[in-house]
Amino acid sequence: MKVKQFKDHSLAHFSYALVSEDKMALFDPGRNPQQYYKYAEETNSKIVAVFETHPHADFVSGHKQISEETGAKIYISEKIGATYTHTPFDEGQEVKIGNTKIKTLHTPGHSPDSMVFVAEEEGKTILFTGDTLFIGNVGRPDLREEVGNVKAKRTKLAKAMYQTMQTKFNDFSDDTLIYPAHGAGSLCGKNMSDANSSTLGNERQGNWAFKEQTEEEFVNEILKDQPMVPAYFGFNVDLNRKGAENIQHTKCAIPIRISSDNIQHGVLIVDVRGEESFKKSHLPNSINIMARHEKDKYETWLGAIVRPEEPFYLVVESVDDIEKILDRTAKIGYETQVKGIMTLSKQSKKTSDYLDLEDFKRNQDRFTILDIRNHGEIKEGKIFENAIPIPLNELRDKIDEVPTEKPIVVHCAGGYRSASGSSILENKINQKIYDLSHAIKDFK
Repeated sequence: MKVKQFKDHSLAHFSYALVSEDKMALFDPGRNPQQYYKYAEETNSKIVAVFETHPHADFVSGHKQISEETGAKIYISEKIGATYTHTPFDEGQEVKIGNTKIKTLHTPGHSPDSMVFVAEEEGKTILFTGDTLFIGNVGRPDLREEVGNVKAKRTKLAKAMYQTMQTKFNDFSDDTLIYPAHGAGSLCGKNMSDANSSTLGNERQGNWAFKEQTEEEFVNEILKDQPMVPAYFGFNVDLNRKGAENIQHTKCAIPIRISSDNIQHGVLIVDVRGEESFKKSHLPNSINIMARHEKDKYETWLGAIVRPEEPFYLVVESVDDIEKILDRTAKIGYETQVKGIMTLSKQSKKTSDYLDLEDFKRNQDRFTILDIRNHGEIKEGKIFENAIPIPLNELRDKIDEVPTEKPIVVHCAGGYRSASGSSILENKINQKIYDLSHAIKDFK
């Protein structure tokens, strides 16, 4: 068997294609299936199966579209309660893809319905571990308290993960390969390694979850300091249970407007341009969520700031960006909320205030300083002692908590998030709003 890993850098998501003879199986595929179709052509193989380890929270899977377009069977746990056509595949069952045997393990912990897929051929064993086992860590247990066919409280899932780590991997040798669904930068876990694969032997030595410990110790550690839960996570779990619509169809339904200001009054605008372009000229009611390159966490912050099913317009720098931005928006299932995507006209629009950095350094007491880093970052220590902490993902709901007597300076850890935070305040507060941006480095 031959395995190819596909990486989505912005979401730190790994998906896989396994080829045996002329048959191909996909594991936890991303929304747009074109890269998998291209690889099938390159390898002269037919996609016959899609394996889903669980209904993902951080991205929308393309499993339903792939099945409809290729005839591939979708193998997924019956526990998920999927409403699309699928083949139930739970522990104790087995299927062959070419010469490769695929078996499954029920591994609750990240979710009640999590699975690990075991691929075996000619003495070689690979575990596609989904969000159960990462490199250096395990999946977080706090995402299924309110959503999914089976709901579970975080403590119950943490205890289930302890049992999973104690029992499910014992029969595999140290040279068993580990292919997870996420790496460092994903919000589906914490403190993950930058590595994109490992062996079970390496994880037994270096992954804290394999260490000898009591259930109480394990539960305390896994629940401690988990990152934020973006608003879109529950929405994606339910969307993946139903199966998303064809991405090409939903993207084509979005109106494109070139050099235009024609928008419906009162509808939110998400402007994905760089902060300099945004600050020079933008439409009222715009939020700057930058998507300049893959390192910008556009998808995560779009889903953390904009609510599921909330309509919005998209503003891009150039027509060359339209297809890319629609693809990125569709990764979290938000393309159906887009009322239009546009480039802006050259007519005069709203501008942002620019901070006199030297004046701020001399006279910090004349400003209200707003710290929009995450709770965990703030817990590690403030950068400005008198800063008011409101994490970016909570800011739209807590605008009333921001004092307005003095000009406001917004900061984060590196400058990316403060562009969004300051633009949110611009829309709601009648006061000078300044983005400290990358100048935050002068204060660390």
